[in-house]
Amino acid sequence: MTGRDEQETTLDLVVERVATPATGVLEVVLRQANGAELPPWSAGAHIDVVTTDHVRQYSLCGDPTDATSWTIAVLREPDGRGGSAYLHDTLTADMTVQVRGPRNHFELAPAARYVFVAGGIGITPIIPMLAAAQSAGAEWTLTYGGRTRDSMAYAGTLVEQYGDRVRLVPQDEVGLIDLDALLGDPGIADALVYCCGPEPLLAAVEQRCADRPQMLRTERFAPKALELQGDASEFEVELAESGTVLSVPADKSILQVLEEADVPILSSCTEGTCGTCETGVLDGVVDHRDSLLSQQEQDANDVMFVCVSRAKSARLVLEL
Repeated sequence: MTGRDEQETTLDLVVERVATPATGVLEVVLRQANGAELPPWSAGAHIDVVTTDHVRQYSLCGDPTDATSWTIAVLREPDGRGGSAYLHDTLTADMTVQVRGPRNHFELAPAARYVFVAGGIGITPIIPMLAAAQSAGAEWTLTYGGRTRDSMAYAGTLVEQYGDRVRLVPQDEVGLIDLDALLGDPGIADALVYCCGPEPLLAAVEQRCADRPQMLRTERFAPKALELQGDASEFEVELAESGTVLSVPADKSILQVLEEADVPILSSCTEGTCGTCETGVLDGVVDHRDSLLSQQEQDANDVMFVCVSRAKSARLVLEL
């Protein structure tokens, strides 16, 4: 599940420049202080931006072939937890920012045809996907919605670059995206559908693709509302490398138990959305409660996200 092309690392990067591609959106271009190459990444990848009080994930929306800079776009979220506001209010050119990554749980799979659907800042991981699909000679369309035209980052640039393959849907002008017409078209039955945006859009797309879930790929910025697939009973985790067995009580996550036992493991969102704490599973049955894995990936039962997922069996053997 971890991005195949990326090698995750921690870097202190310099802000090369900041810009405002849309109302309420801050574009940040990062580079190494010495101009050295950055780790490679592929369309759909994101990085963690680490500050004193926050760790937040942002999709890379630049050009993967540019080895010396990474570009992210940050939406100011007035009702958020403060991470986006901090970046908007403090970031300036030549500042140093700590980042982790890149990491990819939204990779672009090979296909002859794609249907891309983006809402708001969800356009960011889609942008490099468009370039990759175009380069591969695939057929594709993008339907991009937002509250207003001024709030839709990169909208004008995408239309200029790709013409009528891009359809803009500003809500105040034309209403919501007509998903029934878009996803009900029999001509796209063999297309891969990639969607990123706010939860109502993702849920609506999932509903309309329920009869072909294998064709849908989504990425969330917040955990989806899930009914618990099992209770919160106590269970055990065995760490394969040491043979250590730890008990996970009903009121703690696996991640919390691992951290209390001083087991080295990276984590970030603690909500099952970023993928930082991905852990291999060697034995046992996982109760998946993340917002990342597809049904097929869950059924494979070979990885889990220990910040939220639990066990359906009495013991899990983890690749730790």
